[in-house]
Formats: sequence, structure tokens, C-alpha cells
Amino acid sequence: MVLPLVVIDIHDKAAMKADYAVAIEDVRAWESRHGKVPEGCFVALRTDWSKRWPDPRAMLNQDSTGEHFPGWSMPVLKYLFEERKITACGHETSDNAPGIIDPDMAMERYVLGTNHYQIELLANLDQVPEHGALIVAAFPKPKNGTGFPARVFAIIP
Repeated sequence: MVLPLVVIDIHDKAAMKADYAVAIEDVRAWESRHGKVPEGCFVALRTDWSKRWPDPRAMLNQDSTGEHFPGWSMPVLKYLFEERKITACGHETSDNAPGIIDPDMAMERYVLGTNHYQIELLANLDQVPEHGALIVAAFPKPKNGTGFPARVFAIIP
């Protein structure tokens, strides 16, 4: 489970709008700086939401309309998995979609239904470069399991 690591940094946008969903323009901006997202890599979404841990209220950021936190968008997930052919994705929140945008978990079902994986609750993405690092994700593969903890760290050149 060692893959090239790509970090798409939207933390400034997430600070301004808690429900921010990463856009194709954010990925294209990354690609304009670093080249195409490499096939087979792991793409992590940096929102700095992990800095709210271990406060569960801050993580969920809930009000009368629901939970508010940043995440992926379906167009970006499809672009990354179908066109760039990435292996996996990850994010700092407890779900891959912004809190109020995907109540039926369509984005999570999409990722997992395409025989790929995602890792939730990543931390310290502010300490790794946008490209050039490797990610190591070690976890068991329980039969019929729906989720399990992972040990994840980056190797920085």
C-alpha cells in the first residue's frame, strides 16, 4: 500500500465556506503547477479540518440545517478515478462528501463501488508537499468488513 501522494489544498476555501466541495478548477490548478495527476496515485484533500480534532462538535460543525464540513464533489471523483486512473483518495473529515451535500452517500458508494478505497480522518496534510511524497497505508482486510482503522504516514523526499 505504498503510492505516490498528491495533495489538493483547499484549506483556504474551506475556511471561508464550511460546505466547500472541491471543484474541477481546483484540480486543474494543481495540474497547472505540477503536471497531470499521476495514474495509480493516492489523492488527499487538504482542508485543515483535522485541526478540529478531537472535538466531535467542531468536526461535525452541526447546526439546525445539518452538518457542515468540506469534501469531494462527484465530478472531481469521477475525473480522478476515471480519467486520471488514481488508486485511492483520502480526506480529513469523517465523510468524503461535504456534510449537507450527499445525504444518501452516493459519493462514498461510487468510490467503493469502483473497487477503489478511501481513507477518512487523515491528519497533518499541511506538513507534506502537494507532490513528490509517498503515502504508506497499512490496514487489515477483514472479510465482509465495512470499515476499519488504518495506519497512514507519508515519506517525504
